Amino acid sequence: MRKARLVICDIDSTLVVKHQMLTPRARKVIDTLRERGTYFGLASGRPLFQIRASMEMWGYDDFDVLVGMNGASVWDGVDRKEYSYFQMKKEWIKDTFDLMAPFESSPSIYLDNAQVFLKEDDLKEYQRMFKSMGDEKGMIALRLAKGKEELYAQDNGKIMFRVDEKIMPQVEAWVAAHPNDYYTGFKTQPSLMEFCNKNISKAYGMEQFCKMHGFGLEDVAAFGDTTNDNEMIQAAGWGVCMANGSDDTKAIADEVTEVACDDDGWADYMEKNFI
Repeated sequence: MRKARLVICDIDSTLVVKHQMLTPRARKVIDTLRERGTYFGLASGRPLFQIRASMEMWGYDDFDVLVGMNGASVWDGVDRKEYSYFQMKKEWIKDTFDLMAPFESSPSIYLDNAQVFLKEDDLKEYQRMFKSMGDEKGMIALRLAKGKEELYAQDNGKIMFRVDEKIMPQVEAWVAAHPNDYYTGFKTQPSLMEFCNKNISKAYGMEQFCKMHGFGLEDVAAFGDTTNDNEMIQAAGWGVCMANGSDDTKAIADEVTEVACDDDGWADYMEKNFI
């Protein structure tokens, strides 16, 4: 059986099916880990307030660590302290609009504990998605931007662009062909491209928690499914990609689960290898 001081997971398509409930099986694994003294945490592109909304829906008040905004925000649940790291400067955010101009896309940001959309259709789609969850505790505030300028009026942890899944390979190739000295872009879902400060990653946030509590990355088991998880999976002592994960993430993982997220693949892997 493998051992770890910290087990940390991406949320969507890794721990749970997108924006859905935690299964009883996964909950039992989490509770068993924590009872044995293993730290457990979540690492997501979502802001901390949205991660907490999901946790509340699942019936949890807190975990040992939350890495939000792809590493730009970290909550240390052990010492009860929150930390912020490298942000996207407002002028960089404005630049991403020009970069993404060749593609039909729907930008949004997190601002003042809400997700703010430029396009009404995108807003309505998210409203439908959250309502379909059937639990208002999992809802976050959603609103329409007052104008394009509001999205780059101040520094922010990241900006997101929703695109048609069919053109994502073209978008990824375009972004890779136009590197920037200050920020980077990567796919976080099949139809979502995100941009954040080049110095930040889920691995960075994870590493900060390890340093705070006196152990190394070799004592971490990390789980993810797509490109924004790659650095975290590579940095951890044991990095695992889900069976439903993207090819680039499978290529750098130490192991790939036998079962996909839709069939409780994370819990299945943990039961066989850690529990």
